[in-house]
Amino acid sequence: MKNQVIGHGAVIGICRMLSMLPALADDPSSPESWIRTAVDQLCPAEEPLLGIAAEQALPGAWLLAEDLRSSGGLLGRIDQRFALPGGHELRLIRLQPGGQLRRLTVEFFALDGETLRPEFQAMADGACRFQASRRIVRAPTGETLLEQRDGDLQTIRWTETLEASWPTGVDPGGPRIALIDSGLAYDLPIYRNRLARKADGTPLGYDFWDDDPLPYDGDTSRGPFLPIRHGSAVASILIREAPTAALIPFRYPRPDMTRMGDVVERAAEAGAAVLAMPLGSRDPEDWMTFADAMRAHPDMLAIVSAGNDGKDIDKQPLWPAALDLENIITVTSSDGFGRLAPGSNWGATSIDIMLPAENLDVVDFRGAEGKASGSSYAVTRLAALAARLLQADPSLEADGLREQIFSRAVPSPYEDDIIAVGWIPDPLQD
Repeated sequence: MKNQVIGHGAVIGICRMLSMLPALADDPSSPESWIRTAVDQLCPAEEPLLGIAAEQALPGAWLLAEDLRSSGGLLGRIDQRFALPGGHELRLIRLQPGGQLRRLTVEFFALDGETLRPEFQAMADGACRFQASRRIVRAPTGETLLEQRDGDLQTIRWTETLEASWPTGVDPGGPRIALIDSGLAYDLPIYRNRLARKADGTPLGYDFWDDDPLPYDGDTSRGPFLPIRHGSAVASILIREAPTAALIPFRYPRPDMTRMGDVVERAAEAGAAVLAMPLGSRDPEDWMTFADAMRAHPDMLAIVSAGNDGKDIDKQPLWPAALDLENIITVTSSDGFGRLAPGSNWGATSIDIMLPAENLDVVDFRGAEGKASGSSYAVTRLAALAARLLQADPSLEADGLREQIFSRAVPSPYEDDIIAVGWIPDPLQD
């Protein structure tokens, strides 16, 4: 059940007029004040306030949209959007499985010009008590920070970077490897002198998600306040195992994966010899422009992930792993003995290589050391091997590089008919 009341673009002018009305919040421009007011007025009700009743509980606010989702005849989720004075917006997500409130999430979006930018999020439990909060801060230096706060909405537990300026440094001069992932925490010291750079010293790379030149690590598909960090950990393996490789980070175009063709073109312009791609999807339409671009650049080799669904992708295809292209290698993860790793995908036709990628040492987006496993990490291990082969013989093109990689594969002593080419027991052995 969905009821779209009014769109945000049509209501900005109305919202600015509403700024003349009295509001329950002490300061209409204060995210914390509006969030507290919303929880005070809308959370305690045994029956959730909907429609005009919800709007009346927040004087000075205007209900934009309401999305009601039912399960078993009971409302299980309620999403509400309110326009606020000044054109800002408040969003509430009420989760109540079985009709009982479990969590209320309130988010404040600030109007910046004609753009709504996420600024504050708070989460309350079923008793309407704040448990945690987050604030996005845009510093004058150009950095964007995410403050993890306590339930009092004030005390800062720790701060994370969401976007930073490029670091100074030097291009390492080795083979250029494009990493297409959730981005990279490129401000960490370990990357300063590992980034491929233009002649003026500016690092190469691009954010195709936000369409800007700063591809900082963060998959925000769960929401702007809950970034998933993936690219930095996989990149840490690549730079460790390929000490001369020059890294080109790209943040993939998650809102529109049909732009993957543009990513390939940008990588080609930057001189990338190898694309390391620890990502995939079940929708083949996402990958048509990518396939066309790879055919147009047969000199580039793409190394792609088999995925971690525990499935035979010959029967349940995953893209781009399922693409039949001569300049793609699909890789999955094994243990150190040659057994398929738990959860890793297989496919006697779709997957070329298996190699050990379990319990590897990684460095995450904070610079903290840890362990990680899976086909994503197999991708960067194989990309590192490709980079070392290119360092030894820069004349190699995609077909020769692919041939040299395949020549290192042997039959697994434990697995039959799950991969097309074979197992590489030790990708570090040159």
